[in-house]
Amino acid sequence: MTELELPADFRAFHEHYRRKYLAWAELYLRNRRDAEEAVDAAFEEIYLKWDKLLRHENPTAYAWLIAKHRTKDYERARRGRESTIDCAAFETRAVRHAVDPIGELEVSLALYEAIRALPERQHDVIVMQFCLGYGTSETADLLGITPAGVRSTARYAKHRLREALGLDHEDHDDNEESADDRAH
Repeated sequence: MTELELPADFRAFHEHYRRKYLAWAELYLRNRRDAEEAVDAAFEEIYLKWDKLLRHENPTAYAWLIAKHRTKDYERARRGRESTIDCAAFETRAVRHAVDPIGELEVSLALYEAIRALPERQHDVIVMQFCLGYGTSETADLLGITPAGVRSTARYAKHRLREALGLDHEDHDDNEESADDRAH
């Protein structure tokens, strides 16, 4: 089937979400070609389920689950295991420019492990916002939830991360606004 034969709504959906799904997949798979293959497989599945997806209570969330699961399936098939985000994804500017790079790396690895341990939705929100740099609105759009749902999920996730890392709760404000929130 050629692109012109695909339903217009599917083509629009593909155009809107492919780049975002690809960013997620590349973060997991650490390889652009593998990420493209995983996302293409996800969109093939989304297309095959397009009518069902459109009747779903939350089509965007349903499509996101397909894309995320195809990426994880691809990871397992390629690497023999699922490894959620590789530690390399958490290499930060802070580590490269730290006075104590080893200490900074230890903190980064502890953060990585704490993020891996988050419940699925909290994990997705944290990765989208802090690893991929998506704002509240973009994260909400991708996950098929409201911006308020993203803010609430992020707040709970940050609370869990602080607990896991043994950070003082009084030093942090859970009502922080993101740049995306302040712009609106």
